[in-house]
Amino acid sequence: MLRLRKMQKEQKKGGSPQKTVSVAYIRAKRDLQEYEEIPGISISYSESNPMHIKLTVRPTEGYYANGIFHFECQVPEDYPNRAPEFKCLERIYHPNIDLEGHVCLNILRNDWKPTLTLGLVFAGILHLFLHPNPNDPLNKDAANDLSKYPESYEHHVQTSMLGGYVGDLKFDSVWDSHKRRPFY
Repeated sequence: MLRLRKMQKEQKKGGSPQKTVSVAYIRAKRDLQEYEEIPGISISYSESNPMHIKLTVRPTEGYYANGIFHFECQVPEDYPNRAPEFKCLERIYHPNIDLEGHVCLNILRNDWKPTLTLGLVFAGILHLFLHPNPNDPLNKDAANDLSKYPESYEHHVQTSMLGGYVGDLKFDSVWDSHKRRPFY
């Protein structure tokens, strides 16, 4: 905040002709600069636009092991007062991600606090793949499968990750082509 005020004062004094930078821009840039790499997560963004981030999740264990999942993150102009928005780019079978890619993660909704960072949200999204939560679903069919029929859920996850059908819904292949396919 102090840096922002200093930059704004310089602009008023006729200092360097920099464009006005928002608090959200500065905070997002700082979050990304201070981000410590998390195994299974990779991020990319333009230095000139830290408000749009591409996130790749590669779980190494659990139901979604050997999958590659891509997300886009849009940081809102009132960040950190409002949570960033994430969307999964592939159609996947997951209780906390709906078929349009919306993500249900408590820290992106009710539990959001301005003290949380982008890095913590990245870790939270990875956690959804390691420990899907059937008690707070966006995809009720997947949540029902996970809570009542875990073996069926595992089969549906594997089928969907390979780009197959679950019921009458076709899913995107997210299987890491360098990994061995599952046997069932």
